[in-house]
Amino acid sequence: MIVDKISSSIKVGVLGFGGLGQAATRVLAPKGEMSWVATADQKGYAYNTNGLDVDRAIAAYQTKGSVGYLEPYGTLSNQSIADLLANADVDGYFLALPNLPNTFMAEVAKQFIQSGWQGVLVDALKRTSAVEQLLELQTDLKEAGITYMTGCGATPGLLTAAAAVAAQSYAEIHSIKITFGVGIANWEAYRATIREDIAHMPGFDVDTARAMTDEEVSALLDKTDGILALENMEHADDIMLELAGICSRDRVTVGGVVDTRNPKKPLSTNVKITGRTFEGKISTHTFTLGDETSMAANVCGPAFGYLKAGISLHRRGMYGLFTAAEIMPQFVR
Repeated sequence: MIVDKISSSIKVGVLGFGGLGQAATRVLAPKGEMSWVATADQKGYAYNTNGLDVDRAIAAYQTKGSVGYLEPYGTLSNQSIADLLANADVDGYFLALPNLPNTFMAEVAKQFIQSGWQGVLVDALKRTSAVEQLLELQTDLKEAGITYMTGCGATPGLLTAAAAVAAQSYAEIHSIKITFGVGIANWEAYRATIREDIAHMPGFDVDTARAMTDEEVSALLDKTDGILALENMEHADDIMLELAGICSRDRVTVGGVVDTRNPKKPLSTNVKITGRTFEGKISTHTFTLGDETSMAANVCGPAFGYLKAGISLHRRGMYGLFTAAEIMPQFVR
């Protein structure tokens, strides 16, 4: 796909202003090709066509609990997404939202479809079942003039795309194994993300994790010394690679370790692609992320790269649902 020349700054909105949403705005701040103009949380939204100030927005959220308090661009609202859509001129949104309950992202997508808004949406969804719900909306998204990029974080996302590229060396794929290590100094900075991880643990599911109070999460982490060890997760890398024709989903496994008390990664994040070449040789490609890159960098960077790619598709009239395994991201300058 030939890269479209960006003639003007892409106006970007970030929905969700927890740890991931705030990190996303810091990633955007130095970008010349994208301008952060809109954001929303549970209690309000903020919009300025000339761009929002990252530090002031984060200060308003952390001290008062909502970007709706950001003067003079904030507005308090109990239906913040709907009100933002009605008032903002935005080319694309990064949905930095917790997918709790598991139907939430699909419900947000329906809200965009029903609003009449046209543009690009990008998410960093984790669960296979959540992506399956979006697949049911493919026709509606296309007819609405929305280009939706799903599974565009780190995993699914960056590592899924790496697996799709690495698979080209082989005539047959035997296995794709994704192993991640995440280190954060304080779990409360990423409450929703940690709850989604807890939902993958034995004895937990999305509903029980969502219902846990902060005190209950802290008590669980006390029992595990802050470590979450996750195996055979329900991760959408499997369905994305299957849809891309790389291999059947049962050949894809995802697991990892999250340290909620130490910013240093407990292990290096990597993806191993094992297959048979046309000469009959069995081999493994390994792609390893640098330990110095944070979860936020590996999620938000690709998300905006896919948003830029989505803008190119949208300008060509290509609407509907796409995944990180079938479209290459474009680097945002």
